[in-house]
Amino acid sequence: MKSYQEQLATLEEIRSLMQRSSRFTSLSGLSGVAVGLLALAGTGLVNWHLNQQNLLYQDVYQGRINQETAIFLVTVVLSLFILAVGSVLLLTGLKAQKSGQAIWHHQGQRLFSNLFIPIAVGGLFCLILLYHNILYLVAPCMLIFYGLALIHSSKYTFSEIRYLGLGEIALGLLACFQIEYGLIAWGMGFGGLNILYGALIHYTYERNGSNL
Repeated sequence: MKSYQEQLATLEEIRSLMQRSSRFTSLSGLSGVAVGLLALAGTGLVNWHLNQQNLLYQDVYQGRINQETAIFLVTVVLSLFILAVGSVLLLTGLKAQKSGQAIWHHQGQRLFSNLFIPIAVGGLFCLILLYHNILYLVAPCMLIFYGLALIHSSKYTFSEIRYLGLGEIALGLLACFQIEYGLIAWGMGFGGLNILYGALIHYTYERNGSNL
């Protein structure tokens, strides 16, 4: 007859296998760190450009910017988005390959579809805000929709991602009231919170070579 400890070990292994079959556990924590560093670099780049143009962030959300600055801001945001998505897919793909979990298997498909649909809707909504020249809500809405996407997809991967989403939403809502701090909130949300989350996932699940 198996001992109590052996039975516990068996039950723990069964639980782990069930979680692996229902959740995508190859989402890389290092990708969160990479996204956060990119966001901080982008925030610094935007701040540098505004200083070079003798502009303040309030000039941006009040629409008092020239075409050169507008093009620069759009280029930075699009570049950061492409680099961030590429970093997530690359690092997550490498981790999935190492753990033997296909990134485009049904767990991965459910995760990324539930993640990117709210992000796509949020991107379109931000374009609508730009079309109507409501610039002061663009940065807060990016945080809010990103947070909603994280919460919506959290049931398909690590549960900790839900708390990251709540933090992003909280920062976005605060930035809706204090719009002069929109750039700082954007940097804290996409930068600082992503780095903290990524480091937590890496040291909790990945450092010892385990996904769960």
